[in-house]
Amino acid sequence: MAAAMKILLSQQGSRRCLWLPSSYFRRYFCSEPKQHPDPLIIEPVSYPVRSEHESLENSQEQEQQQQQPPRRRSQQEQGWSREDFRYMKDAPPSISITPVSYAPRVAPLPEDRAQGRDAHNVDMERERMRIEARRNLGRRAFKVVEEEGKVVLPFPRLIKPVKKEKSPLFDLNEAIKQVKANARNTFDETVEAHVKLSIDKSRSDLIVRGTLALPHGGKKTLRVAVFAEGADADEARAAGADIVGGVELIDQIAKAGKIDFDHCFTTPQFFPRIAKLGKILNRQGLMPDLKQGTVVSDVSKAVKNAKKNQIKFKMDKTAIVHVGLGKVSFTEESLRENVGAFMNALLQAKPAGLKKTSKYAGYVNSFHICSTMGQGFPVSIQSLSKAVDYYSKVHLK
Repeated sequence: MAAAMKILLSQQGSRRCLWLPSSYFRRYFCSEPKQHPDPLIIEPVSYPVRSEHESLENSQEQEQQQQQPPRRRSQQEQGWSREDFRYMKDAPPSISITPVSYAPRVAPLPEDRAQGRDAHNVDMERERMRIEARRNLGRRAFKVVEEEGKVVLPFPRLIKPVKKEKSPLFDLNEAIKQVKANARNTFDETVEAHVKLSIDKSRSDLIVRGTLALPHGGKKTLRVAVFAEGADADEARAAGADIVGGVELIDQIAKAGKIDFDHCFTTPQFFPRIAKLGKILNRQGLMPDLKQGTVVSDVSKAVKNAKKNQIKFKMDKTAIVHVGLGKVSFTEESLRENVGAFMNALLQAKPAGLKKTSKYAGYVNSFHICSTMGQGFPVSIQSLSKAVDYYSKVHLK
């Protein structure tokens, strides 16, 4: 018994439970049966009956307590665990907990801060200015313009396009009168015609070009040159050619590098020989060409037509033909006949690839007549057709 007691005491000593009372050990090692205490007798308790007013007040207090938010537990209560409470319950009276108080914390005032913070702020300001200067330098180098302020744009709205009203078509006689009335008096302006064709510009086989001799030419005398020899040269001189020659004329122009004539014709025999004059003649657009009708066998007819102020026309890249048909000083009848002659030549130069509908439909889209510095006036197709018919009756017999 004594040995068992020593072992138990040594174990309890290591667990620090020596403060337990001796009666506990006696019950633990005793072989006597456990004595059950007498059962507790619960006496009935009666409460006085509450009035309706008191029960109503209690119910209102309970509702107020339920509506109030739960009280927040203090930091001390939250910090205690179940084991801590058990230890405090079983702790001996010698252990006591004294309250601890801490000094209140107050935010420091600006004057109480460390002096080193001012130096840090100065360094930060210098760094900010250095970064800003580098950024501005890059913006000036790449020409970046900063927005001074946010531009508030109005809400987009639909704007109906205003359709431009088409100008009314004029009769040819009325259009010529308007051109002469709007011309200036500073110089004798040229009367020009601009024809918009309904031709596909991408098709190279539908190019319109041609020549014509105006019934009423200008007062300027044109100089005509003919490259020919023998009988052809004699015919050219008889028809009124100003310059006639062969190999000697070619060498003379090549040596001088310039020309003094307005029209140039050649016979098929001399066409290969004038190739070395290409740069000089192309400079003025006078290089003979089969398509333009300047490489001819009938020299006499070509010279006479050139002396009658024969002009050339060609469609440009925008499918428009530009041509001069006289001067403002011409009479209205002369200008009307020149327009008829031009439209007759334009109809004869109509490409074969176009659809055979009519003379004008699908070929001539619009016709405008104007002076050099004046306003343009659209001309109706009906009046142009009448001018062509009149020219054919009078001049083509």
